[in-house]
Amino acid sequence: MKYSDASWEQLNQSYPEEFILLGVADRPRLEMFLFAIILLCYTMTLTGNTTIIVVSQLDPNLHTPMYFFLSNLSFLDLGFTTSLGPQMLVNFWRERKTITYVACVVQLYISLALGSAECILLAVMAYDRYAAVCQPLHYMTIMSHSICLKMAAVSWASGFCTSLLQTAMTLKLPFCGNNKVDHFFCEVPALLKLACVDTSTNEAVLFVSSVIFLLVPLSFIIVSYANIAAAVLRIRSAVGRRKAFSTCTSHLIVVSLFYGTIIFSYLQPPSNYSRDIGKMISLFYTFVTTMLNPLIYTLRNKEVHRALKRTINRKATI
Repeated sequence: MKYSDASWEQLNQSYPEEFILLGVADRPRLEMFLFAIILLCYTMTLTGNTTIIVVSQLDPNLHTPMYFFLSNLSFLDLGFTTSLGPQMLVNFWRERKTITYVACVVQLYISLALGSAECILLAVMAYDRYAAVCQPLHYMTIMSHSICLKMAAVSWASGFCTSLLQTAMTLKLPFCGNNKVDHFFCEVPALLKLACVDTSTNEAVLFVSSVIFLLVPLSFIIVSYANIAAAVLRIRSAVGRRKAFSTCTSHLIVVSLFYGTIIFSYLQPPSNYSRDIGKMISLFYTFVTTMLNPLIYTLRNKEVHRALKRTINRKATI
């Protein structure tokens, strides 16, 4: 019985019932400033991405591969920010900034799954633009409805599979009573720093996963847009070149913001993970990029503007 009690006590120390999310609790003024910024970004993310999903579904003119993938991107952004945002906003106002072990597992799994799926989806969207610009006569054959569904399914499934692996490997590590996470939310690099055992295997797996989900899709996107640029430069009409470039510029801006910040966070050893810079970078790709995505895609897109007006007029007449 004594052995059983000792084993149970050791288990409790290795796997805490809750984590304390330190964030910037030592700087209350910065905390309130971040609360206001994140609340604004989260509200705009919900509004902008929901608008894209609704308009893409209601307007028949937007029932194309490009807007199908854009709707998927909006779904991912909504889920990604919602898996992290509400908990963070509540904790900003709480004196004891805790999250239960189970809630941390769920938060880590969902956010990592949706973030990884977005990495693959952005590469799929680059291929869609490549097919539209470089293979216009065969575009509807290359990007048929069934193929689009399969591409979207692969993006989602790959994200959830890699997240299952990363979450299981991270949370099975013993923490030996360490439950203070120096971050705003449960994220792999921050949790690895709590472990009281060697994490070199976890770091290696994290690095390989980061290469597969960050560098490989990014390389594919760069090659796709290099081909697009070569094809566009062969267009004799200045109007045609401008139109082709405008359809791709918004995607390139999104790619630069998203991949740039995540590569900084994940393609470095957790032991070198900068305390404050890492936190702010994670806030940027979690809330700022997801807020900017619908703005970038719609502000430059006259097709979406017209579809939004048609949807509003249709609702007004009803």
